Amino acid sequence: MTNETKAPAIQINTTDETSRGRFSNTMLVAHGPEEFIIDWLLNSPNGAHLVSRIIVTPGHMKRVVKALQENIEVYEQNFGEIKVVEAASPMVQ
Repeated sequence: MTNETKAPAIQINTTDETSRGRFSNTMLVAHGPEEFIIDWLLNSPNGAHLVSRIIVTPGHMKRVVKALQENIEVYEQNFGEIKVVEAASPMVQ
């Protein structure tokens, strides 16, 4: 037995469309004193399209960043270092 405590599994209800997910190749982040707004965009030949907008509290944003960092570390342990390619300037003005 380890000292780590696993979070209990939660049941997530969703529609088929939502569970398929959406592709995004650009992200914009804005913030105010009480929220972070994350816009996931798809840059395509027809211009930029909003895929999803997520609004979270500053405290939750810190937890999101920590969870993402931990998952990147596990990913790289399993699959090797992620190579970051500098993106071209976003098409969003």
